[in-house]
Amino acid sequence: MSLERRDFLKLCAGTVAGLGLSQVFHPGLVMALEQAAKKAPVIWIQGQGCTGCSVSLLNSVHPSIKEILLNIISLEYHPTVMGAEGELALEHMYAVAEQYKGKFFLAIEGSIPKAAQGKYCIVGELGHREITMLELVQELGKKAAATLALGACACFSAGIPGAEGNLTEATSVTGIFKENKISTPVINVPGCPPHPDWMVGTIAHVLMYGIPELDDNGRPKLFYGRNVHENCPYRGYYEDENFSKTFTQKQGCRYNLGCKGPVANCDAWKRHWNNGVNWCVENAVCIGCVEPGFPDDMSPFYESL
Repeated sequence: MSLERRDFLKLCAGTVAGLGLSQVFHPGLVMALEQAAKKAPVIWIQGQGCTGCSVSLLNSVHPSIKEILLNIISLEYHPTVMGAEGELALEHMYAVAEQYKGKFFLAIEGSIPKAAQGKYCIVGELGHREITMLELVQELGKKAAATLALGACACFSAGIPGAEGNLTEATSVTGIFKENKISTPVINVPGCPPHPDWMVGTIAHVLMYGIPELDDNGRPKLFYGRNVHENCPYRGYYEDENFSKTFTQKQGCRYNLGCKGPVANCDAWKRHWNNGVNWCVENAVCIGCVEPGFPDDMSPFYESL
């Protein structure tokens, strides 16, 4: 069973009762990905961050995370979920990168610190020598077919680690690539954390059809092409100048409470999180975590009336 790109895009863009790609089982998608995974493995490495992007990925329902990790994505290395560790795991990672040079996809979660020659983030030890995240990104980045920067910390201003007071010189994937003249394409999948659909869908598109159409910030337009405020279900309250005074006041717009929806571009408003239960603005405010400049340019997140 094959899955045409047109049908795949419809599957990603559409929702069923608030459920998205990672929550609706589609046998065509599963089979197509299983076939693609045999040709292009994925190596997932982690730098400075909270592992929230991986936790978000674990929230995938259909296909299940087990299917995604073992069959669909062909994930050859992931520090959080793999069983192996230490030199054995690193040796396997390097072997895969060499065997599939120019064919594998590199997923990077977390920022990359440059201070102290990168020693603020040691990812392992090989031959009694410490391997820094900085070194690993440079080495694997040159060999990958494409790189996916997953989460706010890997994108743009390097997220929370790159905020004011950045003593470790935390840097984004794009920043490291530019400084080291690495020409491998970078796809930014921002969010703190990203929705599992954004990650699974982007990886799926890359595996089956190549790099998706990107916006000026290197984000897949499929998931980041529409403004939150313009599509917010509370937009009518904004037009009527009916603003909530507290988060518990559902009948009102949360703009005066600090919502950054007017400057944020993603489809969280229709995709919903936690198996379709809710989304950011439903219980709090948008903090603009998908945009360049997060978190400093979006601070303060909340405003008092």
